[in-house]
Amino acid sequence: MPTTAPSSAVAHPVPTTQATAPPAKLSIEERMAFVNAAMTVRLEEAAVAYEVNTAHIPTEPVDLTDVLAVPLTPTLQPPTPHPTPVAALLQRAHHRLLTGGWCKGALVDAEGAHCLYGAIHIEARGDQNLESRGMEVLMDAIRRKFTDVDSVPSFNDAHRSGRVPMRMLDQAADLAHARGL
Repeated sequence: MPTTAPSSAVAHPVPTTQATAPPAKLSIEERMAFVNAAMTVRLEEAAVAYEVNTAHIPTEPVDLTDVLAVPLTPTLQPPTPHPTPVAALLQRAHHRLLTGGWCKGALVDAEGAHCLYGAIHIEARGDQNLESRGMEVLMDAIRRKFTDVDSVPSFNDAHRSGRVPMRMLDQAADLAHARGL
C-alpha cells in the first residue's frame, strides 16, 4: 500500500488584483440621462416634502360646475318654464344670459350682453313687482353661498366671468319654484 504524504498545504485561491481602467468619458447623452435621473429623484422628494408640509392647511373641495363648461350656441332652446311667475322670470333671465352673453359694469354692453339685474329687468317686461320679487329671491340665493354680498349689482361686478353669476341665477329660479313664487 502506497503511502502518501499528508499535505499540509491547503490550496488557497491566489487573489488577483487588476488595475482598474480609468473611467471612460461619457457622452453628452449619457451625462444628460444621469442628470435627468438625479433631478427626477430630487423633484419626487420635493413633492413629498410639499405634501407633508401642507397637509395641515384646510382646503375647500373644487366645485366641478366651475370647471366643466358646456359649449353654448345662440340656438340653445329655453327649458320648460317653471309654472310660478318669479321662477319663470329668473329662468328666462338665465336663458337670456346664456344666449345673449353676460357683462359687468353696465346693464347692457355694446355687444348686447346683460348683467344679472339687466337680464331680470328686461325679462320682467315692465312688471316692477315681479322684478323686485325676482331680485329678492336672487339675493337670497346669493347670500346662501356668499354671506358678505350687499347687492346683486356688486355681486355681478365682483366676478371676472359670468359662470358664477349665471349659476346663482339658475339656483334662484329653482329656489323660487320651491317656494311657490
